[in-house]
Amino acid sequence: MHDQTTEKAPAQSHHLQVQRTARYFTLGTPSAETREIWFVVHGYGQLAEYFIRHFRGLDDGTRYIVAPEGLSRFYVKEWTRVGASWITKEDRPSEMEDYLGYLKSLEARILEELEQNGGKRDNVRIWALGFSQGVTTLTRWIVRGGFAPNRLICWAGGFPAEVDLAAHKDLFERMKTTFVVGTEDEFITPEVLDKQKSHIAESGLTLDFVSFEGAHVMNPQVLQTTVEHLREGLA
Repeated sequence: MHDQTTEKAPAQSHHLQVQRTARYFTLGTPSAETREIWFVVHGYGQLAEYFIRHFRGLDDGTRYIVAPEGLSRFYVKEWTRVGASWITKEDRPSEMEDYLGYLKSLEARILEELEQNGGKRDNVRIWALGFSQGVTTLTRWIVRGGFAPNRLICWAGGFPAEVDLAAHKDLFERMKTTFVVGTEDEFITPEVLDKQKSHIAESGLTLDFVSFEGAHVMNPQVLQTTVEHLREGLA
């Protein structure tokens, strides 16, 4: 008789790189008048098409605003709306490499478009803003992907646990990294915020923290004020 209790080998995991299409949205047009390029990275469950609307107030003819979209889309709110995610707990290394490759390619395309339309890279400053999950995405892009914005705004999010902040102290301070958090943020509670600040301080970093009355949301007025402050000393 066949022994039904014989233990079978577990399934083996494999990976295959494939070509796929990524989506992004923009405000403005790259040209010789462009002085700032903004990369704005949405949070979990959002779409770039709607997230970029928060930045309409910055679209003054001198800025080109680019909103990449996470590679993984899914239905939210009982199949009535679609959102996107940058990463999950499943197969994280592969997802991370995929979106880092995507973001690096996007940056190259945007800078190429700038040159093709009469703009010059040396005349442009790069800004980066991440919201919620977009903060960890941006941080990894900077640390692992070679992205080097002149200014970094971390809105309603925090640094990923695996990043050695002390080893990148000069990098984040040079960008004048600024954290923006709502006082009623249901995810960045006072306890979570205190831990973030302690972790940053222990790493030897001196970064700015801005608070506003509100929840886990973008705030156009606070954004404008923060931008005006960070533009000081940015030639």
